[in-house]
Amino acid sequence: MNDEPEIQEEDQDLFEHFRVEVDKGQESIRIDKFLGARLRNASRTKIQYASEAGSILVHGKAVKSSYKIKPGDVISIVLPHPPREIELIPQNIPLNIVYEDDDVIVVNKAPGMVVHPAYGNYSGTLVNALIYHFQNLPRSRTSLSEELSVDRPGLVHRIDKNTSGILIVAKTERAMVRLSKDFFDRNLDRRYVALVWGNPDQDSGTITGNVGRDPKNRKVMHVFPDGSQGKHAVTHYRVLERFGYVTLIECKLETGRTHQIRVHMKFAGHPIFNDNEYGGDRILKGTTFTKYKQFVENCFQLCPRQALHARSLKITHPRTGKEIEFESEIPQDMSAAIERWRNYSRFNESVEE
Repeated sequence: MNDEPEIQEEDQDLFEHFRVEVDKGQESIRIDKFLGARLRNASRTKIQYASEAGSILVHGKAVKSSYKIKPGDVISIVLPHPPREIELIPQNIPLNIVYEDDDVIVVNKAPGMVVHPAYGNYSGTLVNALIYHFQNLPRSRTSLSEELSVDRPGLVHRIDKNTSGILIVAKTERAMVRLSKDFFDRNLDRRYVALVWGNPDQDSGTITGNVGRDPKNRKVMHVFPDGSQGKHAVTHYRVLERFGYVTLIECKLETGRTHQIRVHMKFAGHPIFNDNEYGGDRILKGTTFTKYKQFVENCFQLCPRQALHARSLKITHPRTGKEIEFESEIPQDMSAAIERWRNYSRFNESVEE
């Protein structure tokens, strides 16, 4: 099972896919063992992953895989897509292809493009475009069981809808297996560029903290520094350029958790600029003057999404075994906002955090 970096999440509800009430005569056993006997091809590992993601509920509350069921318990499994197969429809959508050979396709994804069809986004996605332009992409069906699976042609990783940048797609089964293993083993190098609020004290640093579903809002992620919930996550960063109230940084992922960079930077006190899910869409640093407020609002309009770009990816080619690196330029919307801040800091040399 591959480890999925930056798993895309939509603004959507969770849908019930499975529901069962525990019989009166049922012995008390772990919930992962109980579900493993009732779902086709559902391994204990997959069930444990689903539990960590907050997808397994008892009486409407998320439980750990070690939870011991009791007679009368109402168990449900919720997922972020409706309980029906999503038909994958080929669509003639232009793709910015950075590189292609017999094994892989490297795409520079535009901001605003959803990677995979899901509830509310059945068309217009990267997958719809891929299956139009490329035939017979290998299928990766990922879920905790056969009946709850989601088809993902060629995908070995994903990036968020409003994050731009490099994404690699497998063209063959062999490439799918090898790339998936490299992602799982972290045998690659992924670097992002982000504009964040504030002025970090250090020129470089490391943020470590488990990432899991926010108990108060299941649509976003939360950092659990005590390790009580979520999955181990590590993000390395270094400052590229300081603008006083905001800073341009590079982030290197050591692990790949859902929204990892976004939630880690919020945890560090430096939310990504205009990230509406993690508090970056408000004026967090700076003066109270109307002129400054208008300047920030103009920057929000120039980059109407989180200022995060997957700039480079270095992998071992699945066929040749050679290292190969792909890069993409920062897109126009984000670069325009960066340039505005650069000019602002030049003409306001006294700007401080």
